[in-house]
Amino acid sequence: MSEDNKDLGDKAEDAFDAAKDKAKDLGEQASEKFEDAKETTQEFAEEAKEAASDFADDAKKAANEFTDNAREAFNNASGENKKMIAGILAIVFGSLGIHKFILGYTKEGIIQIIASVVTCGIAGIIPFIEGIIYLTKSDEEFYNTYQVGKKPWF
Repeated sequence: MSEDNKDLGDKAEDAFDAAKDKAKDLGEQASEKFEDAKETTQEFAEEAKEAASDFADDAKKAANEFTDNAREAFNNASGENKKMIAGILAIVFGSLGIHKFILGYTKEGIIQIIASVVTCGIAGIIPFIEGIIYLTKSDEEFYNTYQVGKKPWF
């Protein structure tokens, strides 16, 4: 039996060495796969960062274009344009007094904001009525009354 035991021991040692070699190979393969995954992840992260940067640049360009166009519209507004802008802003955002600022009535715009805050928005009916009045006047009448005559209320 001792010869059989020796053969069994040799076989066990060979099996152990084979298992050890197989585990080493599997470890190397796993390490390679991990490195590949790591490289792929880094490439993806770089691409995502570049895409986000491009998106941010595009958003900045769009915002600057919008700002420039809005500034141009407000600065170059003729009597009719100011009528339309002031009327629509008075109806939609009247509580903020923006329509007063567009027409050059800074003091009245501030009064409108304060009145809206103090009355919790109830004073917002005044600019709504003003907006309707602005839009129903003829261009000439609006221009003469609010831009030349500087009539601040109604």
